[in-house]
Amino acid sequence: MPASIRFLLVLYSCLFLFTACKSAQKAAAPPPPEVLVIGVSPKDVPVSVEYVAQTQSSHLVNIQARVSGFLDKRLYTEGSVVKEGQVLFQMDAKPFEVQLAQAEAALAKQEVAMETARLDLERVKPLTEKNALSQKDLDDATGQYNSAAAAVDQARAQVESTKLDLSYTTISSPVTGISSAALQTDGTYINAQNSLLTTVAVLSPMWVNYSLSENQMQAYRDQVAKGLLCVPKGQNFEVEIVLVDGSIYPHRGRITFAEPSYSEETGTFLIRASVDNPQGVLRPNQFVRARMIGATRPNAILVPQRAVQVGSKGHIVWVVDQESKAQQRPIEVGEWHDDDWFINDGLKAGDKVVVDGLLTLQPGMLVTTKPYQPASVSAGSTPAASR
Repeated sequence: MPASIRFLLVLYSCLFLFTACKSAQKAAAPPPPEVLVIGVSPKDVPVSVEYVAQTQSSHLVNIQARVSGFLDKRLYTEGSVVKEGQVLFQMDAKPFEVQLAQAEAALAKQEVAMETARLDLERVKPLTEKNALSQKDLDDATGQYNSAAAAVDQARAQVESTKLDLSYTTISSPVTGISSAALQTDGTYINAQNSLLTTVAVLSPMWVNYSLSENQMQAYRDQVAKGLLCVPKGQNFEVEIVLVDGSIYPHRGRITFAEPSYSEETGTFLIRASVDNPQGVLRPNQFVRARMIGATRPNAILVPQRAVQVGSKGHIVWVVDQESKAQQRPIEVGEWHDDDWFINDGLKAGDKVVVDGLLTLQPGMLVTTKPYQPASVSAGSTPAASR
């Protein structure tokens, strides 16, 4: 066989083997990676914000003795709920009963004197008209009667005063509420210096106080001004109470008071909500969380937090374009909402954002997509909060 023919055969064999290897490589090339994506769909999203709060009785009454005397006995159980009009303490009433008897006797004496003066005046008047007595005699009789009448009024007022003092020896609760410990023991002499006996705190409604910082107030105003936040009409927010164990208190409250100025000590703005507390679950000075409900973020874009990455130039997400290729997209994030993140800028309706499968992506990589199915948000999830 001539050498030229042998060379051609070898060349054709090499070309054949090379083509076969290329075909095998093409056949073994992996398919495009599969990623889970979520379609961007702007919608109105209700939002809420939580604050650390503390409860306060809406009506805290100091039970004080109005008269001085010995304290006979305490008539209530410390720490119990007392009713309006229930007797809490009894003071020694005997000295006041004696004073009342003396005042009533003085009143009777003055009434007798007034009656005598009245009879004298009635005898003097006709005699003066007949010129049997002078005008001076009539004036004296009239003055005696008026003086006696004034003395009767004074004595009657003294009787009422002693009756009032006697009534003060029985000390009752003016409201229904939870009582505190007795500050004075039986047998103690009560005067102006130790007149405070106990306190009664009304449990329903209960006040819930929380504060907003100046930065939070400014951020709130900015979001409303930019249209990023719609507040309820008249800023009539509802307040939901989250207890220490994370459970939701069954009654919602309403904001009833806002401090007109910032605190000089803390630089915060006090907000007060009033909440019904018929079962007495909330107690004064209890720490809770107040969740303001009623605001809405219009046309909001939400993406899962896991889809957002932080790069050297800020936050980014991966999107899949119309050619099924992965691309990076810089975004501006807002606040958290449950397991999602509000996106203020960088995404629009119809964008496909990659949620799972981010680690293997490269710009321009061809991918296949599958819809992402988010897990249901638990009842105790965290609402929107400032970053």
